[in-house]
Amino acid sequence: MLTRNCLLLFLWILVNEVSVSSLRPPSLTLGQSRTRGEHARSLVGSMKNGAAGFQRVKRGWVWNQFFVLEEYMGSDPQYVGKLHTDLDKGDNAVKYTLSGDGAGSIFTIDQTTGDIHALRSLDREEKPYYTLRAQAVDINTNRPLEPESEFVIKVQDINDNEPKFLEGPYMASVPEMSPVGTYVTQVTATDADDPTYGNSARVVYSILHGQPYFSVDPKTGVIKTALPNMDREVKEQYQVLIQAKDMGGQLGGLAGTTTVNITLSDVNDNPPRFSKSFFHLRVPESSAVGSAVGRIKAHDLDIGKNAEVEYTIVPGDGGAMFDITTNEHNQEGIIILKRPLDYETKKAYTFKVDASNAYLDPRFQSFGAFKDTATVKINVLDVDEPPVFNKHSYVMDVYEDTPAGTIIGAVTAQDLDASSSPVRYSIDWKSDLDSYFDIDPVEGTISTNELLDRESIAQHNISIVHTHLNCFHF
Repeated sequence: MLTRNCLLLFLWILVNEVSVSSLRPPSLTLGQSRTRGEHARSLVGSMKNGAAGFQRVKRGWVWNQFFVLEEYMGSDPQYVGKLHTDLDKGDNAVKYTLSGDGAGSIFTIDQTTGDIHALRSLDREEKPYYTLRAQAVDINTNRPLEPESEFVIKVQDINDNEPKFLEGPYMASVPEMSPVGTYVTQVTATDADDPTYGNSARVVYSILHGQPYFSVDPKTGVIKTALPNMDREVKEQYQVLIQAKDMGGQLGGLAGTTTVNITLSDVNDNPPRFSKSFFHLRVPESSAVGSAVGRIKAHDLDIGKNAEVEYTIVPGDGGAMFDITTNEHNQEGIIILKRPLDYETKKAYTFKVDASNAYLDPRFQSFGAFKDTATVKINVLDVDEPPVFNKHSYVMDVYEDTPAGTIIGAVTAQDLDASSSPVRYSIDWKSDLDSYFDIDPVEGTISTNELLDRESIAQHNISIVHTHLNCFHF
């Protein structure tokens, strides 16, 4: 009588065992990829007189997952696990087969023993698991002893990837004079290792360069100020080196770094300051109203709108005569003449000018008055003005036939300058082509130069010129 038994593949573990010791080689029961407590149908029976007898059996705990270490560097293929069936009596009557992801190329199975090996090193970050199917067949007939069982070989992570800052280097800014703990920016490092297994992907942040000015939160990567009163005018640029280390920052962890370039942005924490307290200017009395007669400047260490300066003349001696505006390009104070100057009337003006910021930051007003004051003295320079005749025109009468050399009148011009230079007179020859008259160059007396004839010329119009070419007619 020929008896045919239906094969049952089983795990080499206790049915009620909760955990499998890592020291014990893993094995898999084929055809039992169901959870604990489930019932499955197994064909167990015998052929008697052409009739088959069957009965249901209760399956035990099923482990359907293997693990293989990634980046294995051994010289021999890496052992993965073992397939076995209770029908395998060790007589080489059972053959084990493998199919699915990487079967034959990555994973191989000993057809006789059921031992599975990995033929090459695997990278979990490239492919984290492989799904395969196993089957036990009769070595002689190649007929399946039971249906295929599907199982997974999971690539076990090792710490082979350092944390990486994908967005670095970073650029950030924070206002100067910020209090300790002010947020600057946040850096993030990613680790390609398995975050669900061990500490290979648990990253801790630290500062390698940049203390004591800045700090970093070891868990979040948030960078904050760590030093009070950082002054942009003292140091504007900072380069901070941040490290991200896996394995929770422990010894042996892999690390990556990134650079964070931090700029202190300006705030209005500096008032304008004059380079000197006294400015001495000289202005010709002939300067035109509305013209610029001088420049002064207060320097502000801030930049941009925080360095914009407004100038005002303190009410007093110069308020009526001068005004001041700001050159928006270089922040100079331009002094403008409002009224004509006269050296003979007033020779000097002295007044004060305030320089203040256009935009104030109330946080820094406790530092003191955000302005500076300087004294400006303007000396009026005398200009050599032409003499002025005391009349615009003169009328003189003379009898005809008056002897030559007779004085018929005089003109007078005055030099209003403080020096009072002498005035010299002359007759414009174009107005007296026949030279009927003569003039004393010093006294200004006019005399006839020859006999006059009323019937020929009843009226003579001549021009008298002083040394500055001012002309008058009579």
